[in-house]
Order: sequence, then C-alpha cells, then structure tokens
Amino acid sequence: MFKVGDRVVYPMHGAGTIEGVEEKEILGKHHRYYVLRLPIGDMKVMIPVDNTEGIGLRDVISSEEVDKVINVLKQECTAMSTNWNRRYRSNLEKIKSGDIYEVADVVRNLSAREREKGLSTGERKMLDSAKEILISELILAKNWNREETITILDNVLTQEAQD
Repeated sequence: MFKVGDRVVYPMHGAGTIEGVEEKEILGKHHRYYVLRLPIGDMKVMIPVDNTEGIGLRDVISSEEVDKVINVLKQECTAMSTNWNRRYRSNLEKIKSGDIYEVADVVRNLSAREREKGLSTGERKMLDSAKEILISELILAKNWNREETITILDNVLTQEAQD
C-alpha cells in the first residue's frame, strides 16, 4: 500500500507523487483512489487503490539504480525487427511493462535508429513518449531538475552515437 508523498511510476504515463487518497462513489459502490500528480503535462490521475498491482504501479527506482539505467542506455542496441509493425508492437509492450530498463532499451534503440535511418511519425512519437517516461523517473530518483536530466540523457545517447 502506498501513502501520500510516495513517488511512484504509472506505466505508460511516467513517474509522479501521490498527493492524496480520495473516496468516490461509482454505481452505488465506494472506491478509494490514489491521487497521483504527474509532472508530464502537469496531469492529475486517479488510480484505484485496490488495483495498483494490476495497473503496475510501483515505487520509483533508487538513486543507486540510476547508474544501471544509464548503463542500459550505453549498451549496444538489441536486434529490432525490420518490420515496422512488429518493431512498434514490441517497443510498445516494453513501455507498457512499466520496467524502466525496458523503457531505457526502447529509448536507446529508437535513438540509434533515428540517427541511422530516421523514424516514422509513429516511432518518433513513441521515442518522445519513452523519453518523457524515463526523464520523469530519473528526476524523482535523483532529485534532478528537468533541464539537467535532459542534458544527461542527451549526452549519454550522443556519446553512444560517437563510440
């Protein structure tokens, strides 16, 4: 069970802070919801308290784990399907998993593909979304500001392009 002030990750949406717990009546039944503030788009999301596991809500990674995420970004690209549709579905599943290492894998691979061949509009949007999810969690894990986090991420991805 999470509490107010906890920093959590909501798969496909990014990391945020639980601001409260509210009770709502829906179809005559009372349900409790976490009120989650997401910095991406300054969004407020309500998540059913009794379905956090099914949704995949999890704690933000520790500060120490950030280095492991950076190492994923520095690794060689993994093989991707040449078929756009298969590649897109595979990357979408990785992002939906809520696993930051899988999201970092998508960011690394799509960034490399963008440099080499360019990206379709759909993959460009996916890369932007995956970067935002990654950035939001790194900000909360390290207490970095947004600009600092973007600079670090861009430097790691640019460095890999030069190696």
